[in-house]
Amino acid sequence: MNNKFVKETLDWIYAIVLALVIAMVIHIFIVQPTRVSGESMEDTLHNGQYLIVTKWQHIMHDVPDYGQIVIIDSRVNRERTWIDDVKEPLMNYVSVIDKSAQTNDVWVKRVIGKAGDTLEFKDGHVWRNGEELQEPYTKDPTMNYSRSTPVVVPEGHVFVMGDNRNHSSDSRFIGPVPVDHVLGFVEYAL
Repeated sequence: MNNKFVKETLDWIYAIVLALVIAMVIHIFIVQPTRVSGESMEDTLHNGQYLIVTKWQHIMHDVPDYGQIVIIDSRVNRERTWIDDVKEPLMNYVSVIDKSAQTNDVWVKRVIGKAGDTLEFKDGHVWRNGEELQEPYTKDPTMNYSRSTPVVVPEGHVFVMGDNRNHSSDSRFIGPVPVDHVLGFVEYAL
């Protein structure tokens, strides 16, 4: 009787550990549910809204297209390693229990520029390679930001901005984002 109980207990522990490992692999490499925190993407995305983010593009170092909504690591002045890719999903799970484990380094933004693009910020609008962008998704018709010198997006980087331009921390302040800091592509908003 005692051996049967030990065997069943070990079987349950094995099944739980295996399920957690499979969930982590899916979360790290394939798809990740996440939640919007803040107002920087209004009116497109709202605080508290759930997102489904695909991760394989991050693993493959795919460059997102113009207008693609992405999840980024905002710590652009540090190298990312595979440890970051494992640690961040783990901290998401821990933050469900302990709110202090939640970080503010992962942002949701829209891709405005890619490598080689020249971006200008004038007259309340964004200009890419000499043409004013038509951006019906922005919250306000004009942004309260200008810059006297253009920004040239370096190789291996993208330039991202929030749709709520007047209330967004983005590449205007942290600089262009290395492609390996693009953690996933937003596929669905629920």
